[in-house]
Amino acid sequence: MLKKDLRKKYKALRKQIPINAIDDLSIRIANQLLKLPIWDATFYHVFLTIEEQLEVNTDYILNILSGKDKHIVISQSDFETGLMTHYLLTDNTIIKKNAYNIPEPVDGIEITNNKLEVVFVPLLAFDEQGHRVGYGKGFYDAFLADCKPDTLKIGLSFFEAEDTIDDVYKTDIKLDYCVTPERVYGF
Repeated sequence: MLKKDLRKKYKALRKQIPINAIDDLSIRIANQLLKLPIWDATFYHVFLTIEEQLEVNTDYILNILSGKDKHIVISQSDFETGLMTHYLLTDNTIIKKNAYNIPEPVDGIEITNNKLEVVFVPLLAFDEQGHRVGYGKGFYDAFLADCKPDTLKIGLSFFEAEDTIDDVYKTDIKLDYCVTPERVYGF
């Protein structure tokens, strides 16, 4: 299936999830993450949930990371350049929604991509080979391409894998893992 068709399909499927089920599914994803061998790292990048897009609630992952005393990094998106700037999440971090309802830090301690060891990646769909479909703006492909080669990339999805995404590009960055409420996929 083509990315544009997958975007349409999975946006519609998300809308069918009852609001009260999002948290349960998100908790199950967070619990699945505990099975992965990723907890020795120091710097973890986490996307903040866009509630209006019915995304995986990453608050549970943030709680796990805080409980393990990890450095949590969040991003601010620049829609003119297509790039993201990353900031350390602290008790003093002020977060506001941008024009696209993305919760973002206002400012803070900037963290470079080369410090990031684990990145939790938002997505709409993914396939059995580890390719992902996002919202189509290319923010994460540009960001992940600029990370160290050994940075772990972990997708989070309410749904299981598609067989294949037909229009994968050379610039698309593959995931190392994708976690759903039911299982962990390794690529």
